[in-house]
Parts: sequence; C-alpha cells; structure tokens
Amino acid sequence: MDSVLLFFKNVSNFVWGPPLLILLVATGIMLTVRLGGIQIFKLPLALKYLFTKDEDDKGKGDVSSFAALCTALAATIGTGNIVGVATALKMGGPGALFWMWVAAFFGMATKYAEGLLAVKYRQIDGNGEMSGGPMYYIEKGLGNKFLAKMFAFFGIGVALFGIGTFPQVNAITTVIETSLGIPTIITAAVLTIVVMLVTLGGIKSISKVAELVIPVVASLYILGSIAILIFNAELVPQTISLVINSAFTTTAASGGFLGATIMFAMRSGVARGVFSNESGLGSAPIAAAAARTNSCVRQGLVSMTGTFFDTIIVCTMTGLVLIMTGFWNSATLEGAQVTSAAFRAGLPIPALGEFIVTAGLLFFAFTTILGWNYYGERCTEYLFGVKGIKFFKGLFIVLVASGAFLELDLIWVIADIVNGLMALPNLIALVLLSGVVSSETKKYFSELKRNKDLGNKAA
Repeated sequence: MDSVLLFFKNVSNFVWGPPLLILLVATGIMLTVRLGGIQIFKLPLALKYLFTKDEDDKGKGDVSSFAALCTALAATIGTGNIVGVATALKMGGPGALFWMWVAAFFGMATKYAEGLLAVKYRQIDGNGEMSGGPMYYIEKGLGNKFLAKMFAFFGIGVALFGIGTFPQVNAITTVIETSLGIPTIITAAVLTIVVMLVTLGGIKSISKVAELVIPVVASLYILGSIAILIFNAELVPQTISLVINSAFTTTAASGGFLGATIMFAMRSGVARGVFSNESGLGSAPIAAAAARTNSCVRQGLVSMTGTFFDTIIVCTMTGLVLIMTGFWNSATLEGAQVTSAAFRAGLPIPALGEFIVTAGLLFFAFTTILGWNYYGERCTEYLFGVKGIKFFKGLFIVLVASGAFLELDLIWVIADIVNGLMALPNLIALVLLSGVVSSETKKYFSELKRNKDLGNKAA
C-alpha cells in the first residue's frame, strides 16, 4: 500500500507543481486587474443581489439564483472546510491559512468570471433542463471541443473519485463512529440510500435540500467558531500574527509537523483553498448555469460570494480555532478528529464543541455529495447525452457505498490529482475569454449607471 500511496503522491506533486499553482493565482490576478478589483468594489452589490429578489427571476433557468448559489455552496462547503483546513495546517504550518486567503481573494474574481460565462453560454438539454459550465463556454466561446471534452471527462473523475464521493463519505462515517459508536457499514448503507433518494430528483430536489441545510448549518458552525474566538480573545492577536509571520518564514514545530518551507505553506494553502472554494476548478459555474436569470453579470456577482463565504469566512474560522487551541500541530489526531478536539478545547462546554463539528461535518459533507452528483451528471450529459445520466448515477451510488472503506491519505491524494486535471482546461478558457468577461461587465455597469441617472433625473 505504501508504494501505491507514494506513486499517487508523486503524481499529485507533478499535477500541483508550480505551473498549475501559478496559473491558478495568475488567472485570478489577471481577472482582478481587468475587472478593476470587482471583488472589492462590487462585493456589497453582490451581497445585495444575493439577499434581494432578482427582477429577472422569471428568466430562463431551473432554480432561483439563491438556490443555484446554495447548490454551489453545498458542493464547496464540505470536508475541505473542516478536514482540509486541518490537513493544510498540518502540512504547511499556520502560514498555509494566509495563502488560503490570498488564493480566495483572487479566486473571487475567477469565480465571478466562471458564473458570468456559465449563464452566457448555457443551453437546454434533451430533457428540457438547463446545461452549462466550462464545457459549454469552452466549446461555444472558444470553439475548442477537445478542451471542452477534457474538462467534462475530468469533471466526471472529480465527481466519482475526488471531491464528490470518497473524502466526504469517509469523513461522515468516521465522525459517526467516533462520536456515536455506530459501525461504519451501517452509516455507509444509510447514507447511500438517502443520497440515492435525493439525487433522483435532479437539480430541483438537490437545490431544495441545499437551500434548507446550508444557511442553517453554516450559521451554527460560524457562531460556534465566533464563540471560541470570544472566549479566547486574548489569543486572537498572536494567532493572526503567527499566521502572517509563518507565511513568509520557515516554521519548525514538534509533534507531527516536521517543518515547512514558505513554498510548502503556499502549496498547501492554495491547494486546500481550491479544494474548499473550487475557484478556477470549473464546478460552481455548472450550478450557476441553472439559475433563473437573464443577466450573466448579476449571476457572476452572486457566484462570487460563494468563495467569500466558503474560504474568507468558514475556512478562516476553522483555521483560527485550530491554531489558537494548538491542535493544528497534533501528532496523534488526523482529519476531523483534529478540528473536533480543537472545538472541544475552545468552548466551556466541550460536548457543544464536538456537536458543532459533528453536525457541520455531517451536513456539509452530505450536501457536497449531492452537489457533485449534479456536476458529474451535467458533465456526463455533455459527453454522452441524457442517456448516459442513469449509468453515471448508478456508478456514483456504488462509489458512495464503497468510499468509507478506503485509506484517508490515499483519498486526499487522489482528490488533489483529479482536481488539478479538471482545473487546467477551465483556467485556459478563463484566460482566453477574459475579454468577453470584461466586455459584458462594462456593458452591464454602464447600463446600470445610465438607468440610475435616468431615475435621478425623473425624480
């Protein structure tokens, strides 16, 4: 098994080498510049759009813009926010959290561009449902079917062997067995049945569950994290200082952490950040394409808030709690156990801390499985037509059932590999279509300003 793990680690190191990391961040930087810092100056407007009814809500699409965002968040807010952050800090030190922030900041511009292009180039499939995402804007925008098929192929790979199944299922079964003592095989069986029942209903069923679960559970997790920060307020300044200093220095520590270079902290932070918020990966625009709206720019803004909530807020909370309590450097705990122990130590009522992490992990991981089922379905439909969807769903269910019985280290390495391969064609498309994104953005805000000026004159 060690030789197999070593092989996949070498593949992962190659895929996630400097070229891809540079391309990920550089794409976000380039879009940030071309769009005039849209993630800074238009974030208030994006949040306003998120919490107000879209005047185009009767436009083409299957679900509301908010439901589409919740579906995207369902797929992004998962084990990456709880287990992934712990893994990043253990591998790259506290400085990894800083690089997650950097990747997320520029990733917001990337996510905006993805959402915009998804709506602009979407189309209706053979079942009368809306289909969109990188495979469509690569084919229709760039005229490159090879890259489009490449993205869809790796998208199916991520859904089946990466984010969509193994890490989530493994996390759910582990935390259930640890917290409640329920055998893995029972949890795996129940989870498989529930996933099958929800996913049979397609995007409408998945989005309804996401709209119900994500706001409630995310709020509980954030409030629990804030409570820990308040109870340990005297440690907040030195925790933030450690994060920033560690991002630019070589860190040495005892226990399970053997020492991390700046590059390793950067790699861990960027890779785990992408795993968590999926900016540049090309997954979220698949959900964005289903939104009922006639404005690609408006949906791009709504999509942009996903990275803000996922990494800037939720991952930050996890990271600060782990560093503040000292469990980021645990030599004996791994995965969800690290975060659970940190929350237990951080709150006056340890059982409450464990409940928050357990509930967050269960529901975040569950909704991630649902979201990625939809992403894989859309990629399958692109490659094989609507007839291929049933086969994909059957295989997906089989892999959900078996995901609990694989080694955790191997699971994360495989997930990293397919994530990187999926991101590559999408990032190429975003760079080449950045002119379209810029043009649509300028046109939208010019019209918005003109309508506002006309309104002021009329008043």
